[in-house]
Amino acid sequence: MTGLWNRLFGLESKRLRALSRVSDGPMRRFLETPLPDIHADYRQADYVAIDLETTGLDPKRNQIVSFGWVQMNAERVALESHAHHVVNVVGDLPPESVVIHGVTDDMAQSAEPLEEILPLALEALAGRVMIAHYANIEIHFISAICEKLYGAPLVMPVVDTLFIEQRRLHNSSLTTGVGALRLAACRERYNLPRYRAHNAMIDALACGELFLAQMAHKQGLKPHDIPLKSLLR
Repeated sequence: MTGLWNRLFGLESKRLRALSRVSDGPMRRFLETPLPDIHADYRQADYVAIDLETTGLDPKRNQIVSFGWVQMNAERVALESHAHHVVNVVGDLPPESVVIHGVTDDMAQSAEPLEEILPLALEALAGRVMIAHYANIEIHFISAICEKLYGAPLVMPVVDTLFIEQRRLHNSSLTTGVGALRLAACRERYNLPRYRAHNAMIDALACGELFLAQMAHKQGLKPHDIPLKSLLR
């Protein structure tokens, strides 16, 4: 019962508490925007698929290298809304992370500061549902930066396409192996095209498309309203 109570009422109470802590600015405008109705069918909400490339997995020690996002609804991805920002990082990038995301020291040191990118991201996210693949990365890093810059965490409903797929595989007879929940592997099961990985904008688009395919599959199995709350992480 406690878990259900937190899912239904936790976000709104967290939003109000966070709102009481922030002054005028991007974070206040974000928190003043009403949250989507999580009791309604998921098709009534608007979404933002987002991806971050980082220097590691710990927001206390690592940095965001790039942001990518695209707005969408339950029927289509709004490609015209896409955004991709490389972040001006402090110090040199770890060579092992450069190999993965392809952002070099020269690119990062001449890029936009995080203080200019984050307000754009918050504006895109306001009033929407975040979609990400293994969303813990996006939530923890963005929340940490919001706390640092504005004194309040990120508060919004989040759909994790990895968890949706994990539940689908658990309830099916599909065989799984190592890497079965990676973004590319999940997309392959829905016959979606293969994209180059570890570019924040491309991965955000890939995640948004995966969500549409996952929900089309759910609707095909049993057409009915699907409350947004049932999809949240």
